[in-house]
Amino acid sequence: MVIKKCSNCSEEKEHHAKGLCYACYKKLKWQPKISSCKRCKRKMALHAKGLCAGCYNYIFHLDKNKAYSQRKSNNVDLKTFRKVTKSCAICDFDKIVDIHHIDANKQNNSQKNLIGLCPNHHRMIHNFNFRNEIFQALKEKGFDLPFDEKMAFHKTPQTPNSDNF
Repeated sequence: MVIKKCSNCSEEKEHHAKGLCYACYKKLKWQPKISSCKRCKRKMALHAKGLCAGCYNYIFHLDKNKAYSQRKSNNVDLKTFRKVTKSCAICDFDKIVDIHHIDANKQNNSQKNLIGLCPNHHRMIHNFNFRNEIFQALKEKGFDLPFDEKMAFHKTPQTPNSDNF
């Protein structure tokens, strides 16, 4: 380590090259290598693995960014988010799991109100045609579901001949 006076900023710092400290060398003399990104083919400074910074972040950090966004939008801390999203509450799928508030209140973050659902079941619970099927599966698994009077209108009374369509 050589301490010299920088010819640009006149401060005594560790000498890097061409009479400059590291910070001044980086600002004034250093130029990144310009190449084509493997993914988007744009000519620019590459980040790592032959990718520009945008493509690198898209490929290697997309899941982290999506999880962070979902966690923030649902107002849940990281420990609770990881615990709830280990697997789908219905089918035990563990590759992609979303968080769902049972009572649809994002402010209610109690453990009883949060469940993890795979994308298929999460989409089904928000779809009117499949909601009862998903609620029934959750009741069988032991989840306490709130009764929603607004959703009770679609239940038809059971008649003896309702099986014969």
